[in-house]
Order: sequence, then C-alpha cells, then structure tokens
Amino acid sequence: DCTVLVEGEPGTGKEEIAKALHYNSPRKNQNFVALACSSFPESLLEDELFGHEKGAYTDARDTRIGRFEHANHGTILIDDIDDMPMPPQVKLLRVIQEKALERIGGTKTIKVDIRIVAASKVSLEQLVRDGGFREDLYYRLNVVQIPLPPLRERPGDIPLLVEHFIRQLGKEKPFTVEPEILEAMERHPWPGNVRQLRTVVEKAIVLAGPSMK
Repeated sequence: DCTVLVEGEPGTGKEEIAKALHYNSPRKNQNFVALACSSFPESLLEDELFGHEKGAYTDARDTRIGRFEHANHGTILIDDIDDMPMPPQVKLLRVIQEKALERIGGTKTIKVDIRIVAASKVSLEQLVRDGGFREDLYYRLNVVQIPLPPLRERPGDIPLLVEHFIRQLGKEKPFTVEPEILEAMERHPWPGNVRQLRTVVEKAIVLAGPSMK
C-alpha cells in the first residue's frame, strides 16, 4: 500500500504498471484515477487535483471535487510528475504526509485515504539535483521505485507483446507473424517503445486484408 515511483521513457507502459498495482491490491474495488501533469497549466492542475469551493474564483459557480477526493480509498496515478510546478508540489507533500487536503478557496481540511503512484519520464533524482523538483517530495514518493527499461533494452519481450496485441486487436482472427519479421522487430530501436509497437501491430492488422497474415 506504499507510495510507488515508476520511471521510464514515454510509451514504456507506466500507466499499465500503476493499474497492475491497483488491481492486485486491497484497493482493487475502489477507484483508479489517473492524471497527467503535462496536460494542464499550473492553475488548472491544482484545480484538477484538489478541486475548489463555490466562489473560489470568478467562474467557480459550484463546488468541484478534485482527483484526490475521487480517488479516496483507491489509487491515484500522477503521471508526468516531472512536469509538476513547485507550488502544487508543496500541496502534494502535505497530502502524502497528512493524508489531508483543502480545496482551492476552502478552509475545511478533508481527509483522504489514497495510494499514490507517481510516474516520471526522466530521473527525478537528477531533476532534484538540477533544482527542478523538491527533494523532500522526491523522498516521499520514492518509497518503492520501479524502473521501466525502454523496449530496445528488452527485445525478448517483443514476441510476447506482439502476440498480446494481436489477441487484443485482431478480433479473434488467426493473424500470424513470420519469424524473420519478428527478428527484424527485435532489432528495431523502437523510439516510441511499447506504444509504438502497438500502433505498428494495429496498422499491420488493418492492412493485412483477407489473407489474415
């Protein structure tokens, strides 16, 4: 039930790891909530995470529940945490330490029971050294670290992943991949990692036509 830090290049499957942690935990029947810090500017990111009270600002016509409260008793994945600005980092540290938060514009302390999985596409330790991430927050997040190597460093996974994606995307049709094609795929550097591999398999299925091969 501890906090987990997952580090890996984009497309390596960090969200899948977070889901595996959630659905194999005692929290599996509660909400799994995901948020990517890179998708929001600082002001909206705080609102997404913590919510706001009615009247907190001009357009706040109603109270809004944030992602932390939606994930109460469950798991929250904070993806691209390396893109989180400093002010929300301070508030996140409090959530981890005190299991509590305040909505924007509010004074009421709201208790939350959540399991946090943080994901980063760069080394947070290096980001701390460079002054781009709070050291105290890094140590709070890095209770257990799961490093995800890029696909080019684990070519033996490629046949298994291809088989999985064929089952997932092939609509139960008997697609096959020739051995020499698999060997070529194992030699490919895959800069987009597993996400790119999935797209390639999907494209191959679409273009395979009636030969189904």
